[in-house]
Amino acid sequence: MRVIVEADADRVATRAAALVAALVRSKPNCVLGLATGSTPLGTYRELIRMHREEGLDFSQVTSFNLDEYVGLAPTHPQSYRYFMQVHLFDHINIRPERTHVPDGRALDFDAACAQYEQRIREAGGIDLQLLGIGSDGHIAFNEPGSSLGSRTRLKTLARETIRDNARFFDSEEAVPKMAVTMGVGTILESRRCLLLATGSSKAEAIRATIEGPVTAQVTASALQFHREVIVILDEPAASLLQRREYYDDVEQSQRVYEQQTGRIW
Repeated sequence: MRVIVEADADRVATRAAALVAALVRSKPNCVLGLATGSTPLGTYRELIRMHREEGLDFSQVTSFNLDEYVGLAPTHPQSYRYFMQVHLFDHINIRPERTHVPDGRALDFDAACAQYEQRIREAGGIDLQLLGIGSDGHIAFNEPGSSLGSRTRLKTLARETIRDNARFFDSEEAVPKMAVTMGVGTILESRRCLLLATGSSKAEAIRATIEGPVTAQVTASALQFHREVIVILDEPAASLLQRREYYDDVEQSQRVYEQQTGRIW
């Protein structure tokens, strides 16, 4: 993993958006895997700014979101389809038919999940998967104990996840208890992964993900098996890393390489 530590959450967002934009510019018809939650909001705001002020063109981009709550309509204010529309899609020139979010109200979830996997394959696979991380180390809704080879499927949410997400709902009881989520195996098939984390509440999960053993109890740790992962953290999220000095040395060398070659990826 390439570990980048920035001073604060705003710098995390700017750095992440620059990486996404570089891919979009070099491969206009790229396939982006997108995430929801509070962490990527700054990145989406910066991408919107780049679209409006710098002409960043999303017209050929295809997107696939990681997950969706079961039972929520796309127009529900807490659905992830609604989140993506409000915070990104409505403000850039991505084509609606190229945006994909799992169906949380499918009549046949097995068929709908298989179809989602098929659509990803038909699109050529995901070029860059954007990820956040839960306080217990989960990615997407792959809760602790999830199979590291799992595919898109229904998943029961852990109580900790429900408590964490209750701030977006009227109450903890209002949070759906199940979600449709890409599996760990699906995520690992993306060509690149970009994991973002900010705040001290994510510090232990980040330490376990980067420096701990690979375990289904911390599903983000499976990213250690991926050949191209960039992790961007703010100082609080990086505060428990034991090899911080080495990561900083690697990043300094990487920046020299980028300056000499002009290549970000």
